[in-house]
Amino acid sequence: MRNTRRQLLVAALAAPFIAHTASAQGKYPERPIKIIVPFPPGGGVDLTARLMTEPLSKELGQTIVIENKGGAGGIIGVEAMSHAPPDGYTLSLTGAGTLTAGPHLRKMPYDPTALTQITRLVRMPFIVAVRNDLPAKTLPEFMELAKKQELRWASGGIGTSQHLAGELFTQMSGLKMIHVPYRGTGPALNDLAAGIVDAYFGDPATLGLIRGGKARAMAVTSPERWPVLPDTPAMAEAVKGYEAENWYGLAAPPNTPKAIVDRLNDAIAKVMAQPDVKKKYDENGLTPALLSPADFVAFLKRDSVTWGDVVRKGNIKINE
Repeated sequence: MRNTRRQLLVAALAAPFIAHTASAQGKYPERPIKIIVPFPPGGGVDLTARLMTEPLSKELGQTIVIENKGGAGGIIGVEAMSHAPPDGYTLSLTGAGTLTAGPHLRKMPYDPTALTQITRLVRMPFIVAVRNDLPAKTLPEFMELAKKQELRWASGGIGTSQHLAGELFTQMSGLKMIHVPYRGTGPALNDLAAGIVDAYFGDPATLGLIRGGKARAMAVTSPERWPVLPDTPAMAEAVKGYEAENWYGLAAPPNTPKAIVDRLNDAIAKVMAQPDVKKKYDENGLTPALLSPADFVAFLKRDSVTWGDVVRKGNIKINE
């Protein structure tokens, strides 16, 4: 009898708290939401967040605040998000470097698998661009040239998604190419335009150089041709089975309630379905590619296996 009374008393005392929590989640969001972009302004991750800020703010009825918090390949920003209260008011953009490839290269200050995944936002291929005066004009010619001489290919740094995409290409093709890592996209693009390196595995920011006539697109790393560069072959046309796409997602701190995750997922889906929003993403080479939380987690597991294999086979290490 005493146990029964005690249980009833505990239940009675807990009821207001539970009701308050459920009510708070039901009204979410009640104040501005902060999205951490774990890189400096101006890159693809930053653009992904900013293109959806205004329409998502309207859909949720609250201000969306972007905070750029770069450093350590995105890890500092994601770590800051991971320590925030799990109330849906601090989110962060993520990518392979912070969730799937990064953990195979360095010890992470957070558990990527413990984060609450909301959705994958966009995907995009890497662009294999070459210097304008490279003798090879087609992908088969590029492959043949790489057999005859050691071509120098650039990336935005050791362990970056660009580097891993290029490493996967050399592993699958058997070609011996010299990797030239840079400290970011800007310096790599500058040296490609100057003809200092022969090729560059880059993100959609490379489109500016190509459209400006300062470099040529040789291939894209998606499994099929990319509508943004329809005349550029997919690398898989020369290396069967090759596929290396970049992506950006959205995550929340561990243990964020499902009701909040569902609210955000639903709002983002409505925003991304708007023709004007989709058009802006497409124009910038970012393809909306939403996934449910469960499907996103499954995708992350597959992506982790892919990059883990590349890192081990290539014996890639980051000196920190």
